[in-house]
Amino acid sequence: MSKNDSYATPLSSRYASKEMSALFSMRTRFSTWRELWYNLAIAEKELGIKAITDEAIAQMKEHLVITDEEIEQASKEEAIVRHDVMAHVHTFGKTCPAAAGIIHLGATSCFVTDNADLIFLRRGLDILIPKLVNVIDRLSKFALNYKDMPVLGWTHFQPAQLTTVGKRATLWLQELLWDLRNLRRARDDLGLRGVKGTTGTQGSFLSLFEGDHDKVEELDQRVVELLGFDYAYPCTGQTYSRKIDVDVLSALAGLGTSAHKFATDIRLLANLKEVEEPFESKQIGSSAMAYKRNPMRSERVCSLARHLASCYQDAFNTATVQWFERTLDDSACRRIHIPEAYLTADIVLSTLLNITSGLVVYPKVIERRINSELPFMATENIIMAMVQRGGDRQECHEKIRVLSQEAAKVVKEEGGDNDLIERVKQDDYFKPIWADLSSLLDPSTFVGRAPQQTEKFVNVTVANALKGVEQHVSNENVQLNV
Repeated sequence: MSKNDSYATPLSSRYASKEMSALFSMRTRFSTWRELWYNLAIAEKELGIKAITDEAIAQMKEHLVITDEEIEQASKEEAIVRHDVMAHVHTFGKTCPAAAGIIHLGATSCFVTDNADLIFLRRGLDILIPKLVNVIDRLSKFALNYKDMPVLGWTHFQPAQLTTVGKRATLWLQELLWDLRNLRRARDDLGLRGVKGTTGTQGSFLSLFEGDHDKVEELDQRVVELLGFDYAYPCTGQTYSRKIDVDVLSALAGLGTSAHKFATDIRLLANLKEVEEPFESKQIGSSAMAYKRNPMRSERVCSLARHLASCYQDAFNTATVQWFERTLDDSACRRIHIPEAYLTADIVLSTLLNITSGLVVYPKVIERRINSELPFMATENIIMAMVQRGGDRQECHEKIRVLSQEAAKVVKEEGGDNDLIERVKQDDYFKPIWADLSSLLDPSTFVGRAPQQTEKFVNVTVANALKGVEQHVSNENVQLNV
């Protein structure tokens, strides 16, 4: 049967990076199990288990990467014994006959399944964090580049006071910085389950070392060291607490929140024709409407960010229903929501990298929209200027109110341009400030401290947040698979 005759998740077949797809592949999973058995044997041998020979260790080391044939063999074995771990114990033993009798010595299935999952959680974050760093770096450069460009601000998606294009970008950046903090913390907090036995009591290992508690503790720590972790969780049942999954997937879901907000804003700006995501020269926006430039990248981000949130909800629900030392109703669900959360986050970040590498700004459109609203915003400045020239504040307020209503009627009922300033120029009452109107309407005087805030935020806040991860910054172009 062709691979085209069965379902394949679009996360791996269509969108995700090769490195993230490989991390959650069968080869990586089962090879990691072998790595765990190998390091357990090394630690047990170091601590005096004589049944483990140098030949056994050497054979295990030689066959750490599982072959396609061995995966097929283990699959057939599992169909018979109905136990995935034992199927792979038998398969590894046939490949390494000198080690067949000591593979998995003292361990329970969760020694390989749970420790492997924790390894994948950390390796996955090692893939995601550099991508997020680069999204932040590229968006920071965009913010600095447009820190002085006035743009109409929106509240309730209604025209509000001016801000700048760069200052608006800092709103997206700030949330991504929080995500970077959360991902790094989640990554650095991860430990291993270690060697804890069937219910977390280490009873089997205590028997193996003839009641020597110190050796059991040394074994736990040595396996952790061999696998490159700082510590093992001090208390576990048969599994590590599924709250760890909640902790990590919460950080990923938070990233999805920020990505959705950013992508939604880009979609709205594309409709306003002020800012657009990249659009390739041969890209087709619509099969029917040839002129369309749909923000498909941003739409994809929003779509996948919602799925990312559902993965977190699965982890949350699973953690709440674990009974005592363990229950198996977590297994099938975790095989789905953990890989999917990482693959989805990976796709979201790759897409954001592509978007932030080529955002297009249209200054003339932005200027035209400012000019259509700024006269109304400038009315207070006009009143203040008139008062400074000896005018009466209340009288001026009434005159500018009437003119504003007339101008608004032209815009709303006649579809014309905002002609408030022309009306002010034609009213002799305002003659004392006619020469000042240009300066009173300078958009740069309406943006407050937006340029200064942007510059300080990027040069101080962002720079501090990227300390320790600067090595990940790259100028590499990011091409989407589709």
